[in-house]
Amino acid sequence: MRIIGGQWRGLHLAEVGAGDPKAHLRPTSDRVREAIFNLLINGRHGDLVTGRVVLDLFAGTGALGLEAVSRGAISATLVENGRTAQGLIGQNIAKMRVQGQVSLMPRDATKLPPAPAPFNLIFLDPPYGKGLVPRALAALQAKGWIAPGALVIAETGRDEEAEIPPGYELISVREHGAARLSVLRRAPDCGDAAS
Repeated sequence: MRIIGGQWRGLHLAEVGAGDPKAHLRPTSDRVREAIFNLLINGRHGDLVTGRVVLDLFAGTGALGLEAVSRGAISATLVENGRTAQGLIGQNIAKMRVQGQVSLMPRDATKLPPAPAPFNLIFLDPPYGKGLVPRALAALQAKGWIAPGALVIAETGRDEEAEIPPGYELISVREHGAARLSVLRRAPDCGDAAS
């Protein structure tokens, strides 16, 4: 697994060995990550990564958030509650030397505290088949993590129908192998429920 584009293109990332079933990690493949970033950077709406503040939930190795920083995002917060994954994220932040831009939040992505500030590019890559995308979006929105007009890229299993919560528009759906990528945009006039 490696960074595919941008400033750190070609950098190999730390990842869990195939023989570690306790880690419960399913990193987004290089091919799927490339498809995500081609859509975000070369799509009809222009570059949707440069200058963004990124939230990467169920971050695993941190590859999506780190790829975004490599390609011009201002910063990334990686949310992950698995200990093995947290160790890999720490290694990958150190490999890229982006400690000032990228932070790890060792928390459950559905139980975050109130946001310090809203994010405008969100990656959601939860375990497949558990209905975590709508739960995570509802929890994030209630605590002020998602800016009005923010983009959300949700990866689910190909056979899963991602529920689209009220206040979001489905922009695109793409299938890549076992993955389904749904690109959502939060309505620009949505108010925050956070107090």
